[in-house]
Amino acid sequence: MAQKEGGTEQGRVTTGDNLGAKAVTGAATAGGGVVVEVREKKGPLRAAIPTMPFPLAVICLFLNTFIPGLGTFISAFTVLCGARSELISERGVCCVFWLNVAAALIQILTAVIMVGWIMSIFWGMDMVILASQ
Repeated sequence: MAQKEGGTEQGRVTTGDNLGAKAVTGAATAGGGVVVEVREKKGPLRAAIPTMPFPLAVICLFLNTFIPGLGTFISAFTVLCGARSELISERGVCCVFWLNVAAALIQILTAVIMVGWIMSIFWGMDMVILASQ
C-alpha cells in the first residue's frame, strides 16, 4: 500500500516520478505473482491524434502509406469537424489542429530520409487503433 496525502490508498502503488506507469495489486495468479498494469504516457504530438470513424482512419492510413503526411494532414481537419482527441480538453481544438499539421509537416519533410515515411505509417496505424477502440 502507498501513502497518499495522509490517507491510505489501498491496492495501488504509483511511482513518485510520474512516468505514467503504475502497479496494481490484484488476485494472485497461478504462478503466485502480482498483476501489473502499465499505462503509456503520450507526448503532445501523439496525444493530439484524433479519434475518427474507422473507415476514415483506414483511408488516412492508406494515404500515409503511399504519400507520407497526407493522411495526417487530413486528420488535422477532422479535429475541426468534431473528432475527439486526448489533448482537446487541455489545449483546445485550435492547438490540437496545429499540432496535427506540424506532425504532417514533419512527416513530409523527413520522408526523404525514410524517417518521415516510417513515422507516417505508424501514425496511420495509431489512427486505426484509436478508431477501433
